[in-house]
Amino acid sequence: MKEDAGEVTQLLQAMRTGDKRAAEKLLPMVYQELHRLARAYMRRERAEHTLQPTALINEAYLRLAKDDIDWQNREHFIGVAAQVMRRVLVDYARQHNAEMRGGDLKRVELHEEFAISPERIEELISLDEALGLLAKENPRQARIIELRYFGGLSVEQTAAILGIAERSVKRDWALARVWLFQKLRPSISGSEKTEID
Repeated sequence: MKEDAGEVTQLLQAMRTGDKRAAEKLLPMVYQELHRLARAYMRRERAEHTLQPTALINEAYLRLAKDDIDWQNREHFIGVAAQVMRRVLVDYARQHNAEMRGGDLKRVELHEEFAISPERIEELISLDEALGLLAKENPRQARIIELRYFGGLSVEQTAAILGIAERSVKRDWALARVWLFQKLRPSISGSEKTEID
């Protein structure tokens, strides 16, 4: 695995210098981890969501390949990929929210399998906005929420990606959950709750 991790780091550095073949070689090496992240993100979406894990990976990978990031290693790449996947889903939710409010004014026939829950879209956008506020106050806590809640990573995996102790992850995870719950409480109606556990 260490040999594989070293090769990933070399490919990431080559990709940054503009080597197009490096991006093609990299994808198969990180695909399993990206797919696991995408599945974790999609589990939190509505069942009839039209975006599939593979499409989420593709969109995120395209964005990552274009970005000029000083890649450190495989863990850094996976951590940034988790963040980009969240952004893709939030962009997707915002786009659908705008369309539901007449954003592009195209008349289409509604099919049940493509129905979008406005509550779910609003919840995702509210959570994204709250995470943005948390990132300004405590960037590390925001990253931990992103990696654990959205990315479905364990405490151990999150600690490895961020290069911190597991007990720091646990402490920041608990503090960030309380902070987010307080920020999101006004937007949570009745018995509905955002599951950040």
